[in-house]
Amino acid sequence: MMRFFLSIAAFASLMLTGLSLVACADDKSVAGIEIGNPSLDNPIADGDTTGQDSIPVITPDDSILPEPEEPVSLPLTASFVVDYDKGTAARALTKATSSDSAVILDTFALELTNVRTYNSIYVSVTDTILTRGLTVWPYEGSDVETMPISFTEQSFVEEDFSKIDLLPESDFYLKEIGVSFKPHKAGKVYGRVLRDGKYVPFIFSLSHFQALQLRYHYSQIEIDSAKNVANLQVEFRVKKFADGLDFSKADLSDGVILIDEKNNAALWDSLNNRFIPSFQPLRYKYLEVGEADTAGVENVERMDYVNDIWKNIAAGLGENTLINGNFKSPFTTDWIFKTQLGGKADTAIVTERSGDRIMKVNVTKGGNYSYSVQLMQENVALIAGVKYKCIFTIWSEVEGEITVRIGSYSTYEAVGFSEHKEVAQTGQSIEIEFTPEVNDPFARFELNLGKTERTLRIKEAQVLRLSK
Repeated sequence: MMRFFLSIAAFASLMLTGLSLVACADDKSVAGIEIGNPSLDNPIADGDTTGQDSIPVITPDDSILPEPEEPVSLPLTASFVVDYDKGTAARALTKATSSDSAVILDTFALELTNVRTYNSIYVSVTDTILTRGLTVWPYEGSDVETMPISFTEQSFVEEDFSKIDLLPESDFYLKEIGVSFKPHKAGKVYGRVLRDGKYVPFIFSLSHFQALQLRYHYSQIEIDSAKNVANLQVEFRVKKFADGLDFSKADLSDGVILIDEKNNAALWDSLNNRFIPSFQPLRYKYLEVGEADTAGVENVERMDYVNDIWKNIAAGLGENTLINGNFKSPFTTDWIFKTQLGGKADTAIVTERSGDRIMKVNVTKGGNYSYSVQLMQENVALIAGVKYKCIFTIWSEVEGEITVRIGSYSTYEAVGFSEHKEVAQTGQSIEIEFTPEVNDPFARFELNLGKTERTLRIKEAQVLRLSK
């Protein structure tokens, strides 16, 4: 299965000292930003193992990250195009000529209203920004409120987005970009459809939509490290939009197929259902306009995932949803280590004689809560109604309790489970089965290891998908 986590590494490579991340605690008031990052320099040995390729993890208690010589930034550009290929989640698509398509779009434009970023939790981020995102365009104080975007003329936005920085702070951790539109003043899509061997013009009305937002997963953003720029390609995929629909029986008016609430209404409903997923974001929402609006009732907001994008982000049957769960890759931004509320600890990745890699967490001060010391991983994509099993091996020279949980990065609630488990002096496998009730592409796997001074060893962490 294609896993979409390469862009995080690309983002990390642009940061001179790595990304400072925050963990989820049971209370929003205790969130902080004391996150350490690994260093590959001067590997240390562990007296209980061979220690031949141990990797020290720098924590804020024993090191200060150096200030970069120049501010780290990642400008954003965006392109808006029509794609006639059958592309699904692939990022690089071979563009087919419009003559190969049974449906051709001649004029298709929307009005861009804003661009927002959605990020991980930090002490400086308010609840409003978590739920509504951080508006990065239009800029604060800008006279520009909207921007016309033509997909058929392949709009490329560079100068207008030049002030957007996807890495404005060292503790910034991008998860999604939201691009919002409203119908252009024409409110119609003009095109042609192949019918009886000839192209017949059609006009598709966008009157069903009042406003829409496309939420793109960070992995859908192309990073050009050489130019130090990110590009979001917003593609409207015509075959996703129109393939399999029967235009042959559509009524004509003066040789044109009108597709709206009054003309060819069944076809209009089908195209409305396909319209937003044809952009292929991870998820979307829109305000639906209809009879309820004319009756004075508020418009209905719809929200959903795009299935083929979601399937490429979520783990497949039998696969591990965690990244680098065996700690064999460098300890990068896939794993997060945090101390707070009186907790102090240092960590190292060590190698056993068997070749297994172990995360060693040496808790020198337990702190006030189990979450005073945390080892965790974000971006655990969970599907509602699917059965999973969390498995990891852990032991310590001091027996005692830890808390294991899978929670949401935005609500602080447990979306998978939250359980207390006893740790013995010999390695034991802990297994927890669970079935989430909600879809969450960014759930957080947490090992809360505080309250007790001890040295814990952890290996082979997995969150396996057990059912379809």
